[in-house]
Amino acid sequence: MIRVLLVDDQHLIRAGLRMLCDAQPDIEVVGEADNGRDAVTLAARLVPDVVVMDLRMPGVDGITATGRILADRPATRVLVLTTFGDDDHLYPALTAGACGFLLKDAPPGELVDGVRRAAAGGSPFSEEVLQRLVRRAVHARAEPSRPVAGLTAREQDVLALVAEGLSNTEIADRLHIGVTTVKTHITSLMTKTDSPNRVRLALFARGG
Repeated sequence: MIRVLLVDDQHLIRAGLRMLCDAQPDIEVVGEADNGRDAVTLAARLVPDVVVMDLRMPGVDGITATGRILADRPATRVLVLTTFGDDDHLYPALTAGACGFLLKDAPPGELVDGVRRAAAGGSPFSEEVLQRLVRRAVHARAEPSRPVAGLTAREQDVLALVAEGLSNTEIADRLHIGVTTVKTHITSLMTKTDSPNRVRLALFARGG
């Protein structure tokens, strides 16, 4: 079961998310919070696999809460679900360590798939957000980029698949290697590219 913590300051939104998650055989909602401070406390106590995180909330906001949760337990996956898809919200959330970024007008199935992908180590993004990241990457690649010295051929293969948003298991299947080997390559890539987390590594790979 994928253990999920729902964080949103609107009760109606949380109720809808809970109904959607409860209808899935492999997802269990273990708690709810209506502000970032309580989200940090519940995440430490309940140890969810995935935190579905709103950004704009009273008191401690979602970006601050994301950073605090991941500082205490880096293995937690924080999936942002917000109305605000602009760069002023997107990039701070990714910098804080969020593994993905979905918009609230996304189809219900996209959220469910996003939770599963996040739990599996992937990086789910709404199509609108992903397209913006791609456009930024294309623009960045038109400019001189700093080389990364010392990447092996296999690390380059793994980096390309990380850029596509594949999970460790999906990368392992694609390259016919073990998941542990994928994790070793990703750790090495994060060190060589000075990327603090997987999302930043994916953005680096896309040229962002």
